[in-house]
Amino acid sequence: MPKPTKGPRLGGGPAHERLLLGNLAAALFTHKSIKTTETKAKRLRPVAERLITFAKRGDLHARRRVLAVIGDKGVVHELFTEIAPLVAEREGGYTRITKLGFRKGDNAPMVQIELVLEPVNAKPKAKAETKKPKAAPVEDAPADETAPDATGSSSLEQEPVEAIVDEAPEAGSESKADATEDAPAEADVVELERAKESEVADEAADADAEVADDDSK
Repeated sequence: MPKPTKGPRLGGGPAHERLLLGNLAAALFTHKSIKTTETKAKRLRPVAERLITFAKRGDLHARRRVLAVIGDKGVVHELFTEIAPLVAEREGGYTRITKLGFRKGDNAPMVQIELVLEPVNAKPKAKAETKKPKAAPVEDAPADETAPDATGSSSLEQEPVEAIVDEAPEAGSESKADATEDAPAEADVVELERAKESEVADEAADADAEVADDDSK
């Protein structure tokens, strides 16, 4: 058993409802706009949009599917040849419902359902760009400044090191300067030691001379 549709049932039974919606769809495709009750318009909208989707396909199988709902071949021909090309670029929303007020007598809400045949206006790309601004591209630094060497350090880090190496005095020159400064001090120490040794030797010679004089006496 097929699943019943939502909402109130139109007509006396399911077959009557299908015929009623088919006739409403045929009238809509013929006149492009009809006035009916709000309940019938809301039930007609999905049926009519489904038939328009078949018409946009344009093949023989789609034409037979539409003929199963609408028995008038003239209306089907108009749907496939006139209405389908006008909504070819539209991806949905082929109908529009406008409320008209209430009907006199039973106070039923009346609406006007019409086909939307206006050309589709594409959204300008400038608005999309203003809504989602692209991030500014990061400029790549020159390869000479940021490219790492084989040791893993960049050339920016090596330049100051080379400058320091150029400005620093050589190790050999420092040792030579220290040697020239230390050389006079070592010479003075040697001379002092020699003077002391000569004094000690003179004192020993004097002492031996005195001992010899005493022995001779």
